[in-house]
Amino acid sequence: MSTLEFNNHILNHRQALEYFAYSLTSDREDAKDLMQDTYMKAVTYRDKFREATNLKAWLYTIMKNTFINNYRRQVKSKTIIDQSEDLYYLNNTPDQNQQHPAGVYNTKEILSTVNSLQDEYKVPFKMHSEGFKYKEIADELGLPIGTVKSRIFLARQKLMDLLSDYNPN
Repeated sequence: MSTLEFNNHILNHRQALEYFAYSLTSDREDAKDLMQDTYMKAVTYRDKFREATNLKAWLYTIMKNTFINNYRRQVKSKTIIDQSEDLYYLNNTPDQNQQHPAGVYNTKEILSTVNSLQDEYKVPFKMHSEGFKYKEIADELGLPIGTVKSRIFLARQKLMDLLSDYNPN
């Protein structure tokens, strides 16, 4: 298979690879980067591909392995080594107990705004934000599931209007 034919064959799997990349990364830009890395590796290691095999599976394997390697690299870059006698590995995460004063103020203001909503919107919204499923909320409140979804949606809309200062757009 010529280089041009090979390139055309890998481009035929573009849409499937985009979906797979997005499912791995959950971010459009990261998915695009992963796609680019996958194509680059596929073209670079074209000689490793055996023509009688499944090209799509080969590309998926490259993408999955690239994603895993990038993830491991990221985790490793955030890990520090304790130089004590026992050589423990520690994760370099910010202390969860330390909160920025502005964050505390913002949280209080947001909670106050949520509590200012009418009960018909506030209760389903709070239950959903606490992790309850729509069905559980509907059963608990004795409402149809569509009503619960609608009220949560409307609560979000009202909160976006009331908290427009926090909107990054």
